[in-house]
Amino acid sequence: MGRFLAGVGSTLLLVAAGFFWWQGAAQRDTVDRPDAPPAALATEPLAMPPQADERSREQKRFDRYDKDRNQAISREEYLASRRKAFARLDLNHDGRLDFDEWAKKTTDKFARADADHSNALTRAEFLTTRVVRKTPVRRDCPPPRAVDGDEG
Repeated sequence: MGRFLAGVGSTLLLVAAGFFWWQGAAQRDTVDRPDAPPAALATEPLAMPPQADERSREQKRFDRYDKDRNQAISREEYLASRRKAFARLDLNHDGRLDFDEWAKKTTDKFARADADHSNALTRAEFLTTRVVRKTPVRRDCPPPRAVDGDEG
């Protein structure tokens, strides 16, 4: 309970110190420029960050779908991306997707892992199907420090 109260007290002291520091900084700005009234300080131009593109995300998305640029998205334009994805999966181009076509990536992965062609994966073969991370693991981190009372 004592640690909690000490933490709360120190937090309040830090907030109060920050408030007084902030007030002092505002007073110093006013003292440095006695001829400028406080209202004039608020109207000074601030350094603005560069402006982003005016087109919104949805406008850009609309433009990606509107292939003929007629400011309208037809049903064909709207479904075009799905048609391309379907065509990549429809290996025999019959306009129908059977299970093997739909699961091609997984069946290929299984076939590559099944080294002995037994149609079953052993533990060693299954280990080859693990997901490989795309982001590299950071190697420059220092090893973890031992904490007092922590054994291991």
